[in-house]
Amino acid sequence: MIRYALRCDRDHAFESWFQSSSAYDSQVKRKLVTCPICGSAKVDKAIMAPRIVGKKGRGPAVPPPEPVTTATTPDAAPSGPTPLLMAQERELRAKLKELRDHIVKNADNVGERFPNEARAMHYGDKEHRPIYGEASPEEAKSLIDEGIEVSPLPTLPEDRN
Repeated sequence: MIRYALRCDRDHAFESWFQSSSAYDSQVKRKLVTCPICGSAKVDKAIMAPRIVGKKGRGPAVPPPEPVTTATTPDAAPSGPTPLLMAQERELRAKLKELRDHIVKNADNVGERFPNEARAMHYGDKEHRPIYGEASPEEAKSLIDEGIEVSPLPTLPEDRN
């Protein structure tokens, strides 16, 4: 998995994870990567510092940089989440819920048959249609290894309670 720092044409900064750099390129080309703040599909990679892994993958040799915070006065210190961040988080959660609700409303739930159905459509044995269902992490990895694009349905913290 690769985490990219991204920026939209309206200068909103955000991050997103991708299976590979080619998965990022493919999704951007199909306008599937959008800004969570304004919804713009004109997104580019932002400059970011690499994470360097120490010997034998024991963790980062160089700690990741601390997030940059801005304050209104030189002496002011951040005292927890800013209202803007909370508003952005609420907006992101609302968009994730909207996305999940759209998928559930417009796709067929094939349950545990999901890996088999996805393969059948990918290889042309069945007509393509929107589906969702259940797959173990191993099954999902196997689908991805075969070149079948799959993504988990967004789950929000309130869904787990």
